[in-house]
Amino acid sequence: MLAEAIIEDDVLPLAFAPAEYRVKWTTLPWEANEAHRLRRAVFCIEQGIFVGDDRDEIDDRAQQLVALSCIAGMPDQVVGTVRIHEEAPGVWYGSRLAVHAAFRNHGRIGATLIRLAVSSAHALGCETFLAHVQSQNVPLFRRLHWDVLAEETLHGRSHHLMQARLDRYPPCATPTSGFVAQPRSAS
Repeated sequence: MLAEAIIEDDVLPLAFAPAEYRVKWTTLPWEANEAHRLRRAVFCIEQGIFVGDDRDEIDDRAQQLVALSCIAGMPDQVVGTVRIHEEAPGVWYGSRLAVHAAFRNHGRIGATLIRLAVSSAHALGCETFLAHVQSQNVPLFRRLHWDVLAEETLHGRSHHLMQARLDRYPPCATPTSGFVAQPRSAS
């Protein structure tokens, strides 16, 4: 991101990046609104998978998670999101993983969203955690200890049904506090 400071009527660009990203369950209305806005930007505008809105009946029963960029410890904006829901007793799904395009290379935002999604479901009795993953994201999920169960086509795109190895995701009983992801160091 780029911030601007006004010094003696001149604009001096100052580069800054968030100090950290807080990944947690959505607890405030603005977080939920911005998460849906981000999903629309990624799935409707950027990828063109849905027309107008990507919401469906799962949203009525899903728990939304967000990644918040933080400046001086205060939340600044929603830069990532995912939702989770229990489909059957002990069987959970994650879906609609989205990271704002400007933040995809800033840190481990997507990976931390995935980690909290699985770990918080695990704390709630999850025995199987699944996701339909777009093919280009399969390498990320494999690095995060997920296995491919099947290849499929959803919404006209290549996907893989994948399953998390729960032994790699200790239960997280404090999902409203969540996890912190640090930005990558400048090199």
